[in-house]
Amino acid sequence: MGAPPVQRRLRRATAMWETAVLVGGPADGVQVRVADRPLVLQVTLPCPVEGTAGELTVEALHVYRRKGGQPPLRYGFDPASP
Repeated sequence: MGAPPVQRRLRRATAMWETAVLVGGPADGVQVRVADRPLVLQVTLPCPVEGTAGELTVEALHVYRRKGGQPPLRYGFDPASP
């Protein structure tokens, strides 16, 4: 018996793009273009690596969650994530 078939959610051929503002955290005030209003955005910042790390890279991860309310579209910093 093989694995069950995977159901895939089809994406719309055309995405609705709009500008969103990030509120709070390290990206406060930054404007980004998003497609189809995702619930969560992820912002990463590179961290310097000391010593001989070879090809290793480290990034700080910051999460922004979509906020309701009046336009413009806003995403608020979530200090509890991840």
